[in-house]
Amino acid sequence: RIFVCLGCSTHLASQDDIVSKAFQGRHGRAYLFKNVVNVVVGPSQERVLITGLHTVADVHCSVCQNTLGWKYLHAFEESQKYKEGCYIIE
Repeated sequence: RIFVCLGCSTHLASQDDIVSKAFQGRHGRAYLFKNVVNVVVGPSQERVLITGLHTVADVHCSVCQNTLGWKYLHAFEESQKYKEGCYIIE
């Protein structure tokens, strides 16, 4: 299964790259992926999320610029380190 951008159907990720389906995005259910393609990563910012403080960067479709979710750049809590380098896609 291939996940695509809802705005333009550009390929984003494969089912094989799912780390977890149990995440909450800004607008509802989201998946955590270890790898995505065809995205542009925005500037980093610190954000307080459900699981604590993280440094993240919003990710956008490289074709239509639709905001797709964010990339975890740094987790401040040890229990959240597994998210570093992964992407939330809503």
